[in-house]
Amino acid sequence: MRIVITIIGQDRVGIVARVSNVLAEHNVNILDINQNIMNGFFNMVMIADMGGASMALKELQQLLKDEGQNIGVEIKVQHEDIFKIMHRI
Repeated sequence: MRIVITIIGQDRVGIVARVSNVLAEHNVNILDINQNIMNGFFNMVMIADMGGASMALKELQQLLKDEGQNIGVEIKVQHEDIFKIMHRI
């Protein structure tokens, strides 16, 4: 299963490292990353594969939400199909 992870907030050192570490610890494979920083505002979208993950999507959603609060950013995790439907024009 592929997921979309969005991260938004004020830029600071370690955002990518913290999120990547959480994913690696739970065997979630990062497939693609798009990141930009504009006037100190951090925005990143990751596509990842949960095929070998050691936890369910619901658990990962809560874990990354909590990690985002710890580092001062908003992190959302969605199944790829849900993301596509929500962002269809």
